[in-house]
Parts: sequence; structure tokens; C-alpha cells
Amino acid sequence: MTTIDTLSPPIAPAAPFAGIRTNWTRAEIAALFDLPFTELVLRAAEVHRAHHAAGEVQLCRLLSIKTGGCPEDCGYCSQSAHHDTGLKAEKLMEVEAVLARAREAKAAGSQRFCMGAAWRNPKDRDIDAVCAMVEGVKALGLETCMTLGMLSGDQAQRLKAAGLDYYNHNLDTSPEHYGDIVSTRTYDDRLETLAHVRAAGMAVCCGGIVNIGDTREDRVGLIHALATLPHHPESVPINDLMPVPGTPLGDMLAETPLAKVDEIEFVRMIAVARITMPMSMVRLSAGREHMSDATQALCFLAGANSIFTGDTLLTTANPGDGKDAALFAKLGLKAMEGEEPMRAMAAA
Repeated sequence: MTTIDTLSPPIAPAAPFAGIRTNWTRAEIAALFDLPFTELVLRAAEVHRAHHAAGEVQLCRLLSIKTGGCPEDCGYCSQSAHHDTGLKAEKLMEVEAVLARAREAKAAGSQRFCMGAAWRNPKDRDIDAVCAMVEGVKALGLETCMTLGMLSGDQAQRLKAAGLDYYNHNLDTSPEHYGDIVSTRTYDDRLETLAHVRAAGMAVCCGGIVNIGDTREDRVGLIHALATLPHHPESVPINDLMPVPGTPLGDMLAETPLAKVDEIEFVRMIAVARITMPMSMVRLSAGREHMSDATQALCFLAGANSIFTGDTLLTTANPGDGKDAALFAKLGLKAMEGEEPMRAMAAA
């Protein structure tokens, strides 16, 4: 059996990322998950403090710029046209309306403004509008991120030319479990989009979801898929499913609530992500609305250092700025202002 004391040495990546491993094995990742909880959190906290400022959390805002009507059948998503969730499909927002929301986000302290569209992939005719959004948000002094579905190489290059900093495209779960969640695109489709994003020179935001019928083995598989990418994602969102009635996974959790992954296991997921991807921003993403302050505190201790602010995440609830401000005051946390470590080192 692989133990945490017999982990293989790191592959030597190109400077300035010396010491960052991309050769993790599933056995090694499973050994991390199996550590006593307090030992795991301690090790994750040590890794976090070696690469990130303690007590700082990046604030991001996420806006749905095109809601509903998506042809994909992702089993967790309220925006899928395959699911009867009562969500009304809307057209792509006007550029100025998006910029107005970005100004609000900046005034509330957000560092990054993320824009999501419920598409399988953007049509070329939509790229002009989304590029104008990127340019406008950048002009406000905010980092930009978009999630628009699958991208072609040319589309990724156009977004990069417009100034897009990050592109989000999650892997969702392990390769083995993926087919139980989505049938309208493959794992390789997702990896191909990530390759286009990297080739265009943009940073990658890529993570997954807990509580989608996943097992411990699936969580190990997801971390393995992320931590063995040729270059770790600069941002790794870890989502706890917000179950939406009318979606297959939302209905599943309503029928079998005891199948839900508990808070301790969720914190383990955060901790293992931090240890295996030490310089990435690990985002405590969807699901904070139903997390206690204590659970969120453990996640921050275990290495989470990014959150989404505001009242909504695309179409689901989020704690809101007031609750987050109270939580930060209680925990002695402050909003991050500097550059993310991976991007700062890459630019050096």
C-alpha cells in the first residue's frame, strides 16, 4: 500500500514552478484522503502558508450573461433544456448591462469578475459581444473570467486577444463517473477545450463538484485528473452541489438525503486539492449557502482562499455580501488584493 511517507519525487517542471508535482498517482492521493482528519488539515495548512498569504481570500463575482436553454444534459444543472426546473431561458445580456454589474462587483470589493453563458459552445457571431464584455470589464481594473462551454482554438485566441485572463471549464468528476452525469459531451471534449485555452495563453479555472453521486474513489479520480494536467489550473473551484428540483441529481438527493457527502469529507476534498496543487487558488465555490460558519472556517484552514460573493451564483443562492463580511470579521480574514502566486511567478 502507498503511504504518505513513500510518495514519489516530483517531476522537475520548468522554472519558475520547481517543486510543483504533476506526477501524482491515484494511490498517493487516496493515501492523503485516508490521513487522520486533523493531520490532513495540518499538512494542507502548512502547504497553503508556504505558497499563499495567510488570512487572505480572493473575492470573485459570477454573473449569468446568458441564462437557460442549454442543450447539454448535465445532471446537476438548472439551465439544461433537458430538465424541467421552471427556469426561463434568456438571451445574451447587453454589454452595458454586464458592465453595470461589474461596477457593482468592484465597488463591493471583488477582484475578479466571472461571466457564464449557458451554451454548449459559443457561436462565432456571439464572440464579438463577449469580447466587448471582456474589454469593458478589464477597463474597470478587474480580472476577467468566462465560462461559455467548449471552445475552438480560434475562439480561444480571440478571447485572449480581447484580454480575457481566465477561462473556466470544469471536469466535474472522475473520468469513470463522468458518463453518469453528462452524456452530451465527453471528458476528452473538456480536456480539448482546456488545451485550447492553454495554447492561447490564458489561465485555466477548472475544478469539480461534490455530492453528485460520487464515491471517495471518484473524488480521488477528480483530484488526480486535475493535479496531473501538464500545468495545474491557476484556479480550482470545488463545488458542493446545490440540488435543484427537476434536475436528476437534485431529485436524487431529495429522495436519498443520507447519500450526501458530509462536511468533514468535503473539507478533506479542499485539503487534498491544496496539497496536490499547492500554488493554485482553491475556490470554496457553490454550496456555501448551506454550509455552517464552522465548515467554511475549516475549509479556509485547509487551504481554500477564494470565494464567490453576492446573492446568486448563476441561478442558485449564495450567502451574500453581508453574511460574508460578518464571517470574515468573525474569522479575521481579509480580501486579497495582490496577484495570484502562479500568475505572478509566470510573469516574473
